[in-house]
Amino acid sequence: MAKPQTEALHDMAEGLDMRPLTDIAGVLANGQIAAAEVVRAATSVIADGATAMANTIRMGGVLHYVAAGSSGLMAAADAQELGGTFSIQPTQLRIHMAGGLPTGVEMPGDTEDATDNLHASLTDLSTRDTIIAVSASGSTPYTLAAAQIARAAGATIVAIANNAGSALLNVADHPICLATPPEVISGSTRMGAGTAQKITLNMLSTLMAAELGHIHDGMMVNVRADNIKLRARAQSMVCQIAKVEQLAAESALALTQGEVKPAALIAATGISVDQAQQILRETEGNLRAALARKI
Repeated sequence: MAKPQTEALHDMAEGLDMRPLTDIAGVLANGQIAAAEVVRAATSVIADGATAMANTIRMGGVLHYVAAGSSGLMAAADAQELGGTFSIQPTQLRIHMAGGLPTGVEMPGDTEDATDNLHASLTDLSTRDTIIAVSASGSTPYTLAAAQIARAAGATIVAIANNAGSALLNVADHPICLATPPEVISGSTRMGAGTAQKITLNMLSTLMAAELGHIHDGMMVNVRADNIKLRARAQSMVCQIAKVEQLAAESALALTQGEVKPAALIAATGISVDQAQQILRETEGNLRAALARKI
């Protein structure tokens, strides 16, 4: 039986360990670049997956990130950024990682085969929910079992895998195949495959935010401004969007307790906080549509 692509030997593997480290570094860098390039071929299905995720958020459903090993770490990192970056509510996000999220430096490998507790952790899945399932091989028992549970519950499945025709992709509504070349270090999918996965996960969540109206002219206008850097960024965004000076932006942000969308609307039009919030509700949180309203 042919080896899956993620387990095959790289063209530069022979004698790799005998080369100078600077040469090996070049091979590794080229391997990462080649892996990143494959994402371009999947942009259409990535956009479809992001639309499904946005629909889940709109309907009050939950995004479930499911993976094992290094794929799990990358999936978890993306999920954990969504609150601070786009103010996605924590009640709408769940992380299911084989063996649980590590609290130290050890991450046992045998947990990716452990599926016993999955039914309990996914017991409340609904048709409003979306599973984002990630597995380099596309056959990780933990991740595949979660996808099958999601299929039975009628949830939407966005799957990311690096082997074409793998079981995980076959069960998905939105199968994202990242056909990365063989790893420079055979089977070390935290490298090339992981790089492509991280790019894809970041694209999915960012495209979802764009669909939800949380991005305006390349600015993340639904950011939770809870530190000095983000408060300064919020002020800059209001100045840029509303075409006002710093003091006007500060005043508007004070009225909205740091929320950028209503602050930009207030600074641009002079309406009240209640009016701004009402217009944003009517435009489903889309700031551009809100600014276009005749007030």
